[in-house]
Amino acid sequence: MLRSMYAGISGMKAFQTKLDVIGNNIANVNTAGFKKGRAMFQDMMSQQVAGASAPTNIRGGINPAQVGTGAQLGSIDNIHTQGNRQTTSRPLDLQLEGDGMFVFGSGIAQDAGVVDFANTELLFSRAGNLYLDDNNYVVNANGQYLIGQNGLAQNDNAVAGASRIRIPESAQSFSVQGNGVVNYVDENGETQAAGQIMLAKFSNPGGLEKVGSNMYRSSVNDGVFTDDGDAINGLEDIYAPEGNGTASIVAGALEMSNVDLSEEFTEMITAQRGFQANTRIITTSDEILQELVNLKR
Repeated sequence: MLRSMYAGISGMKAFQTKLDVIGNNIANVNTAGFKKGRAMFQDMMSQQVAGASAPTNIRGGINPAQVGTGAQLGSIDNIHTQGNRQTTSRPLDLQLEGDGMFVFGSGIAQDAGVVDFANTELLFSRAGNLYLDDNNYVVNANGQYLIGQNGLAQNDNAVAGASRIRIPESAQSFSVQGNGVVNYVDENGETQAAGQIMLAKFSNPGGLEKVGSNMYRSSVNDGVFTDDGDAINGLEDIYAPEGNGTASIVAGALEMSNVDLSEEFTEMITAQRGFQANTRIITTSDEILQELVNLKR
């Protein structure tokens, strides 16, 4: 009975964490670029009551007898499926249609032409609500610079000219193409290229670490961004959009959260009933213990 009580406690803890994950998903149902989480359980170590025995000439084999000791949290997965498109018609609202993430950097000197990645913190995001700062550089809502390519990439994977994207003050208008090329019209009415947005692609995006503000940080298990000394700060795998299986860019739109409210409410009901059932286990075990105590009377 004590085992059942502790199993019930472990189940309550696991379902409480599941409810925390669900609550975070629902809170971010309207957050641009948000990727929902999923709590997965595992059973805990089982107590051996009797071992297995092999069959003999006169009797068959016997299976092991084990009593489980409850459930525990196995993993919290980030589900990187495509979110819905929200059309805004704003030129600096960019949506990624496919795999990949925008690359952002902070700690970049104002007078630097090419980014010095040795002193730059790289973060990644699917949120494409971008802005122009006072120096006409493209930044996100946190003031972190969007990393791109000086001019146009000569191949699908180019790092040497990785830089910030700047639209001249004299530009009459600008636009972002599906392949990430940022064009602007100068004072003479001619179209010029300000640069090309580059994307990071991860073989295991679920291995990225959330750091808040719609941003992710590279980890040792994301599959790409590891500092092996062969490239500047491990930035050996950024790609031009629409190349190497990366996403195309849709200007004038945002990728919204991939949270499905109907699914989350269903999971909430399941977690609530699971939590309730585990409390009943504790209550029932307590009643039986009470009966044992009353045997003395």
